[in-house]
Amino acid sequence: MIFNSIEFLIFFPVVTALYFALQKRWRWLLLLIASCVFYMAFIPVYILVLFLTIIIDYIAGIMIESATGDKRKLYLMASLFGNIGVLAIFKYYNFFIENINAIIQVTGLHTTPIANLGLILPIGLSFHTFQAMSYTIDVYRGNQKAERHFGIYSLYVMFFPQLVAGPIERARQMLPQFHSPNEFNYAYAVTGMRFILYGLFKKVVIADNLSKLVDEVYNHPGDYTGISLVVATIFFAIQIYCDFSGYSDIAIGTAKVLGFDLMQNFRTPYFSTSLREFWRRWHISLSTWFRDYLYFPLGGNRTTTFRRYFNLFITFLVSGFWHGANWTFVIWGGIHGTGMIVESLSGGLKRKIPAAIKHVITLTVVCFAWIFFRARSMKDATTIVINLSGNWSLTSLTTLFSKVYYSGTFVFILLAITTVFMLFETRLSNTDISKIFERRSQFVRWSVYYILLASIIFVGLNDNAPNFIYFKF
Repeated sequence: MIFNSIEFLIFFPVVTALYFALQKRWRWLLLLIASCVFYMAFIPVYILVLFLTIIIDYIAGIMIESATGDKRKLYLMASLFGNIGVLAIFKYYNFFIENINAIIQVTGLHTTPIANLGLILPIGLSFHTFQAMSYTIDVYRGNQKAERHFGIYSLYVMFFPQLVAGPIERARQMLPQFHSPNEFNYAYAVTGMRFILYGLFKKVVIADNLSKLVDEVYNHPGDYTGISLVVATIFFAIQIYCDFSGYSDIAIGTAKVLGFDLMQNFRTPYFSTSLREFWRRWHISLSTWFRDYLYFPLGGNRTTTFRRYFNLFITFLVSGFWHGANWTFVIWGGIHGTGMIVESLSGGLKRKIPAAIKHVITLTVVCFAWIFFRARSMKDATTIVINLSGNWSLTSLTTLFSKVYYSGTFVFILLAITTVFMLFETRLSNTDISKIFERRSQFVRWSVYYILLASIIFVGLNDNAPNFIYFKF
């Protein structure tokens, strides 16, 4: 079930009404059942995989808290092995087998290739796996009490608003909220609906329409050069931001209507003046996860200069590999890791560069890295990079637009909406959409509501709407 579907349009109001109608002591059970229904709408049998890891981590948390000495580490390792093992089987097994087979073929060994498992990746596996891992690690560190209520712990992992694409929450943030269900709060509901409306607008109006041109170019990279590739890459940069931050907004809004607070996952990252700032504003829940559970344990900044850069680079490589079992994602992570190291090395010089120039440099690096993130293979990514210096005629771009979109008027409307949206985003760097609305008159608020809703209906709704990009991670 996806947020921009008729099924969810029915599912969410029904769940909300039942939630507030039930006695408080049974609300956790309703949310858990609703989360199971939400997850099983994709591939039902995979809920067994999810519950297997939930049982392992639930038992491990209690055993870690109760044990002493080396046994605590043993139970933690069992939990991590269970979670990483599931990721390895479903997400990375085929990747490693394909690379092993390639090596065998290159070396000329006459042996039967190892067969792939042919498994479909459970939706959102990387997200709820990392959320579960943070729980057992925090229990081991003494930062979190083990949760004794199996249903509440299961809900922490499976809470449907953020189950398949985050934000990746921490147990200390969510478990107390599940133990203390709130009464219906009108202000929370209004705030939540604003987030949902804005998130849907970003997803179905901007991201889904930009994706048409992006898909055409990136699915046929050899057919395009120069300006077409640049425009497609810029479109993808906006698409993935609107797609992913749109999902996060809807997740935050959905949880807010039910009375729960989720962390803000994006803060206008494309207006950053450095890669370091970009990663403080992009996918915040994941970047802070890697900081707390990988970068700091490796030594973080509390070590030699060489080791600090090594830790930084490894963290970004792992972050890239987390996104997908493809060398393109590793390269994407490596570009960001290298860029962060270069920024650190150029500390004095960087301070002398005007902010506008630093912004352009940062955006250029980010967009260049997106080529590898979006390309289907290293071959496609290499083709795109080589062809960037090709034809820069505006005629070729006009031909591309006419091929992808049904009218020049629609292209103009789409570009106008996207431009106004990006200009509006500059106002959200230190606030959120709901607070912007609160400071406006009732007339202005409702005018904008109707404009967003009309855009969703007349520009955004179509029969072939793509899934959220991060569902595949």
